Amino acid sequence: MKPIKIITFIAFLASFTSIVCGLLFDLKYSQKLVGFGVLGLFFIVFPLFSYYRWKDKDVKDYMLTKENLDKMRENQRDLKK
Repeated sequence: MKPIKIITFIAFLASFTSIVCGLLFDLKYSQKLVGFGVLGLFFIVFPLFSYYRWKDKDVKDYMLTKENLDKMRENQRDLKK
């Protein structure tokens, strides 16, 4: 496995565990556990996951440019035949 995938998975488990522990256990700092878990998901796990999934992709393939719109129209015409 790639190191970034392992780091992302460990950060996800830590955030998820923090949220679950905050919800299940009646502790003085339960709300903080849930809050830090959510912050970890949004500020650590999601950006790492996005980077890992998009690092070798070309963004222009996913933009609505004139060329891509023409390709989509051609594909629709081919499917209708």
